[in-house]
Amino acid sequence: MNIILKEHGLETTNNKFHVNTYNRFNIEFTHGDGVYLFDKDGNKYLDFLSGIAVTGLGHNHKSLVNVAKNQVGNLWHVSNLFESTPQENLAKKLSERSGLSKVFFCNSGTEANEAAIKFARKYGNGKSTIIVANGGFHGRTMGSLSASAQEKLWEGFYPLTPGFKSVPFNDIDAIKNVIDEKTVAIMVEPIQGESGIVIPDKSYLNEIREICNNNNLLMIVDEIQTGFGRTGKFFAFQHNNIIPDIVTLAKGIANGLPLGAVIVSDKVANVIKPGSHGSTFGGNPISIVVANKVIDIISDQFIDNVKALGLLLEKYIEKEKIEDILEIRCKGLMVGLKIDPAIDVKLLAKELINEKIVVGTAGNNVLRLLPPLIITEKHIQHFVYILKVLFKKMNISTKVS
Repeated sequence: MNIILKEHGLETTNNKFHVNTYNRFNIEFTHGDGVYLFDKDGNKYLDFLSGIAVTGLGHNHKSLVNVAKNQVGNLWHVSNLFESTPQENLAKKLSERSGLSKVFFCNSGTEANEAAIKFARKYGNGKSTIIVANGGFHGRTMGSLSASAQEKLWEGFYPLTPGFKSVPFNDIDAIKNVIDEKTVAIMVEPIQGESGIVIPDKSYLNEIREICNNNNLLMIVDEIQTGFGRTGKFFAFQHNNIIPDIVTLAKGIANGLPLGAVIVSDKVANVIKPGSHGSTFGGNPISIVVANKVIDIISDQFIDNVKALGLLLEKYIEKEKIEDILEIRCKGLMVGLKIDPAIDVKLLAKELINEKIVVGTAGNNVLRLLPPLIITEKHIQHFVYILKVLFKKMNISTKVS
């Protein structure tokens, strides 16, 4: 099937003063409301990407806006040399939700993973090797980049930070085969987001937990994309009824304001002393008060609804029997549609944006869907209808339901 979707020239070349790190669409959004975004020409778009799993509660959420405005009028920054009740409240909530003990606040996901790497090596007291998974993505600073076992990300940035061993994702035997006297931790995503919403076997995390227990290793789980209800549990590792030693967070934690966090067990927290690590802006007052409100909103009932919506989205897509969708990878509202390789998924994403639906792509020809967790069945129906119409419009064969 030699189908090529028509280019619409959406990338802009007008960034005269930006470093060329992004292929941007030639669309500028000026405001949002709930699950919708609006561009500078007044066009309305259904947001099925959430700023890449960030604005889980949608845009212009009144409760979040109110607490942010109130904090802006009171205090922006004083540094982490002073006590912060809002930080302590958020740390307590994260501890209770995770089953872990202590929290470190930073600004982003890559910083959270850098902290996790440092904490693990501090705990190791000479043991420094961290086992990671091929296809993983943990960030773009040198430590987190080196932990991200994707050669395409490494080009031009050698030498990498040493001390990482990569093995195939979802391969327990491969992990066992590389453990040695220098190994201190195993670091994985519960679902590989950037590699195409790759969901491992149900027992994968349980078996990693067992390996860590048997070998006195730390289990580090990167929940930056999967956390805060995205997969139908508050944390994705909770599908496996385990507790890691270190959990890293960002993205949805403050619904778009810059915040990252690392939650650790007592045995890790006990080796971290003043001066071991720090962050000037980490846990800034505005992000912290918004994150406190985000966690209050994401109740068990809210998360159950996310799980139900994910099943509904999967059901509606399956019902259309679009033969060029080779696989539906779905966990809550973290969804990847594996598309026939004869079709360029990036061009398909552009066609959807032309139809006023914002989506993403990932991995090997996968359409990535990360809608706000507040979508409804009506929004799902609209998305699937447009997807079906688009496949037909582009003369992509569809099986008869």
